[in-house]
Amino acid sequence: MKTIEILGYKRANLGKVESKKLRIDAQVPGVLYGGTDQVHFSVPMVFLRDLVYTPHAHFVDLNIEGSVYRCILQEIQFHPVSEMILHVDFLQIFDDKKIKMEIPTACTGKAKGVEKGGVLSKKQRKLVVFAYPKDMPSVLDIDVSELDLGHIVRVHQIPTKHYTILALPNTPIASIEIPRALRSATSKEEKKGKK
Repeated sequence: MKTIEILGYKRANLGKVESKKLRIDAQVPGVLYGGTDQVHFSVPMVFLRDLVYTPHAHFVDLNIEGSVYRCILQEIQFHPVSEMILHVDFLQIFDDKKIKMEIPTACTGKAKGVEKGGVLSKKQRKLVVFAYPKDMPSVLDIDVSELDLGHIVRVHQIPTKHYTILALPNTPIASIEIPRALRSATSKEEKKGKK
């Protein structure tokens, strides 16, 4: 999995007033959890762009004034109207501790049902995965090549190596929808066959 480096600065003063000042200066207040101590920091909003506005999952090397912490983005708060980033929480990760991460799904292969006129419908854009950092996949590849019209691929059908997908086994990930035009054409053919 790709690692993004983000530069941050220690925060001496905490509280709402200080956080508001930071945001005016295009800085985002944040907290790093998971280590021996919580670390309060701020980071220029522009540095978070590649991490937040992407469909990909990433590890982060958070460099706070020379101290580098390996971590993942745990939570992010946006302003309800302006969509401005208000706050970020990072979780420090360690090689010997399993972590949970939202990992994007990607459909691979050409589905049989699509070749027959069906439409591939993605039901889950991301799934939560539980694994050691070294085993964390950057994407969950879903092979849809065997999917026929009306068929669904579910979580329990994904081969997993050294990680666990934290979703109910029957959760649908992708399906081949039958378009209305194709459905009505099929039913007309069936009616003709019955005559």
